[in-house]
Amino acid sequence: MSRRLFDLVVATLALAVLWPLWALAVLLIKLGSPGPAVFGQRRIGYQGRPFTCYKFRTMAAAVQDSPYSERIDDFRSFVFNPPRSDPRVTGVGRILRRTTLDELPQLLNVVRGDMALVGPRPELPEIVAQYPPEYHRRHDVKPGMAGLTIANGRADLTYHEAIIYDLDYVEHHPFRRDLAILARTAVAVLRGEGAR
Repeated sequence: MSRRLFDLVVATLALAVLWPLWALAVLLIKLGSPGPAVFGQRRIGYQGRPFTCYKFRTMAAAVQDSPYSERIDDFRSFVFNPPRSDPRVTGVGRILRRTTLDELPQLLNVVRGDMALVGPRPELPEIVAQYPPEYHRRHDVKPGMAGLTIANGRADLTYHEAIIYDLDYVEHHPFRRDLAILARTAVAVLRGEGAR
C-alpha cells in the first residue's frame, strides 16, 4: 500500500469514527465563546507551498487568525522559548490543546492531500520567512499531524531541537518508520507529554 493511500484510508476512517467527538468539541467551543468552531490558518507545506491548515479554535475569535503576530519581531525569543500559557486561550481551548484535540480537523487536510499523517509540523509563513537555508529542507516532505517532534517532547523541545528531528525524518522516512512514529505519537498524546 502506498503512503498516500494509507493516509487517505486511515484519515477517512478516523473521521467516520471520531465524528461524535468532533461534534462535542464544536458544541463546547460555541458555548464557550462566540465565533467559528473551526478556523483555517495559512501554513507552509510541501515544497514551500502555502495551504490552509484547519484547527479547532482555541483562542478568542478576534485574535485566533494571527496568534504570533505581536511576537514576530522577537522571533528567536518567542519560538525558542514559547510561553507556558497564553491569556488569549479560552477555557475550552486549554482542554483541546492539552489533549491535542484542537488538531483533529487536520484529518481534512490529510484527506485533501495537503498533509500526511506523519511529517514535520506545518509552520507559519512569517516564521518560515526567517528560516536559515538549511531549515527549508523540512519542506521536502509533506507536513504531518504526527511526527518526531510530538513523539519526543513537543513544546518541551527548543526550536532548534525540533528542526533537527524534522530534518532527521526528511533524511530517513521509510513507511515502517511512519508506523513507529504514529505509535509513539499516540502514546505521547495520551500521556500529555509536552502539551501546552
